[in-house]
Amino acid sequence: MLASAKLVGFIPTKDYDKARAFYEGKLGFKFVSLDQFALVMNIGGHMIRITKISNFTPLQGTILGWQVENIESVAAWLRDRGAPPEKYSFAQDQNLGIWTTPDGSKVAWFKDPDGNILSISQHVS
Repeated sequence: MLASAKLVGFIPTKDYDKARAFYEGKLGFKFVSLDQFALVMNIGGHMIRITKISNFTPLQGTILGWQVENIESVAAWLRDRGAPPEKYSFAQDQNLGIWTTPDGSKVAWFKDPDGNILSISQHVS
């Protein structure tokens, strides 16, 4: 039953204005609404609820990610829009922060203004 339902994502923030500027202005999410419960955004037909949590510590792992067709162009696009890559020592491409896995898949990470880790990935077919 849930396997065919639309997914709703949740992202914590300390500041709605900074979160909206990032997700709408830099990543291109569509603004839906803002009320006392959440900043609601839409991406690809999926609802993302950005909830204000005044005192939280970002997770040390990825909270949201996208599968992309051309990771190099998307990573450069993100960098150019003000969302620079995280540069982990294990990433082979330090310019764009892209790590190539043993099977040839590629992953890159970046952070939102609250320090939440987001990722893009390109998987081997």
